[in-house]
Amino acid sequence: MNKIKTNKATLVKVLKYLKPHFPLIAVTIVLSVAVVLLSLYLPRLTGQAVDLIKHADEVDFFTELLKILIKMLEVIVLTAALQWVLSKCNNTVTYRVIRDLRRDAFNRIQKLPLSYLDTKAHGELVSRVINDVEQFADGLLIGFTQLFTGVVTIIGTLFFMLRVNLIVTAVVVLVTPVSLFVAAFIAKHTHDMFKVQSETKGEQTALINETVGNIKTVIAYNREGERLERFDEINRKLQKCSLRAIFYSSLVNPSTRFVNSLVYAGVGLAGGLGAINGALTVGELTCLLSYANQYTKPFNEISGVVTELQNAFVCIERVFEIIEKEPETAEKTRRLEDVKGSVDLKNVYFSYVPERKLIEDLNLSVKPGRKIAIVGPTGCGKTTVINLLMRFYDVNSGSVNVDGFDVRDVTRKSLRQSYGMVLQDIWLKHDTVRNNLLFANPDATEEEMIAAAKAAHAHSFIKRLPKGYDTVLSENGGGLSEGQKQLLCIARVMLKLPPMLILDEATSSIDTRTEHKIQDAFSRMMNGRTSFIVAHRLSTIQNADVILVMKDGHVLEQGRHEDLLANKGFYYTLYNSRNAV
Repeated sequence: MNKIKTNKATLVKVLKYLKPHFPLIAVTIVLSVAVVLLSLYLPRLTGQAVDLIKHADEVDFFTELLKILIKMLEVIVLTAALQWVLSKCNNTVTYRVIRDLRRDAFNRIQKLPLSYLDTKAHGELVSRVINDVEQFADGLLIGFTQLFTGVVTIIGTLFFMLRVNLIVTAVVVLVTPVSLFVAAFIAKHTHDMFKVQSETKGEQTALINETVGNIKTVIAYNREGERLERFDEINRKLQKCSLRAIFYSSLVNPSTRFVNSLVYAGVGLAGGLGAINGALTVGELTCLLSYANQYTKPFNEISGVVTELQNAFVCIERVFEIIEKEPETAEKTRRLEDVKGSVDLKNVYFSYVPERKLIEDLNLSVKPGRKIAIVGPTGCGKTTVINLLMRFYDVNSGSVNVDGFDVRDVTRKSLRQSYGMVLQDIWLKHDTVRNNLLFANPDATEEEMIAAAKAAHAHSFIKRLPKGYDTVLSENGGGLSEGQKQLLCIARVMLKLPPMLILDEATSSIDTRTEHKIQDAFSRMMNGRTSFIVAHRLSTIQNADVILVMKDGHVLEQGRHEDLLANKGFYYTLYNSRNAV
């Protein structure tokens, strides 16, 4: 019962996506009816040709036969033409719908809270948007091309058969429910099997995505064998559940074919008796046998459609799960404008999971243009503070304010436009160097882009690339060293020059000599801009206006480098232990 309710609810959602295309669907329906009627008219002509043989001596046989053959040719050509247009309309509707589905799913993924995305395997999400939508498209296309046409064929065939002989038609109608019962029974029991199959495909895609994206680490730790074993395990699971689903769903076709054979035999027997008794002509019997074939064919197709639709419903439910997932909390309409750069954190409490506390009662007041360094041991909450500043996560209690406005009272877009970020996790898209730099500021001129690259000490190595700034980088900058990729990220943020900066281990992959040059560029860039710097190398933040020393989500100390050393507290211990290393 729950499955029926789920399928009905899913069908309503699908119909919403079909609604904008109803005019084209109406054309499809008209064409389907026309194709079916023309297909059903052909057996009548065949029957007339057969009966013509009986009266060959009474008429001009070849002239009359030629007229019938010309009619048959016209019907065949017209049917083929309409079938082509029908197929084109079906494909247009189907691929417009999946276009809209993928767009909405991709758009929603970009609006989902990080708390959701961080708990999902990215490959599994990719599988839903690509594979599941593709599977749904197959089911929808088959549904359009076969389901409606099949139903019209059944109704039309019964109508034409009734005009020929009532008794034969009754035999057909009495046997038909058996075929419907078999198809419905098997389809009902394959839903769960296709659900497991779809979930396993997502699991496999996630593993492939994870392995390919981190192939260097896998090879470095000689874990190829372990990855292959895990892949084989999932592959065997997919093989098992796929074979099970396909086996049971494939029972529909032979079962309905058996019933269809009974229908054909019944028509042949009843029609033969009618022909012997003179109730039917040989041509009418030929016509009825042809109709019996046409009548039973849609049941085979519909049984296949039902199976495909079960799979399609399972897949689209997984896609709708993304589309309907609650996005980040609703935004206010106020925009941050002419940002000066004052930042205040007041009584901030935050944890990723309720049972594990992280930041408690954090207070911080930053005046515009000041450089704030955040240091502390791993897991103390440094990057979490950055997440709260950018509103990747919202505080559990307390507030984060920029220029006196609670960040929850302004649009995320205007808040994030006010920051420039260089993170430890480097990301470059599969595109030219030029477009990767312009990602931060699409309106920048060529001169501004080159100036930013020179300031980041990236210009020299860019010019050595095969096509300079027009060199296409592979995904995530493959082919460049980690240091070169980080320099491009630094050049990107220098091209934006926002009122506030966040540098999270921005020079972690750069050699010491280049780092000194970058620090000079950073100093010029940070001049007059509020800057938050997260660094493990304490030597890089000695000139900060304020150093926040964090441990277990608390700010233990804050002050300038010299003052903190003089206090001989936790920072003093941290500084000396790292220098000792």
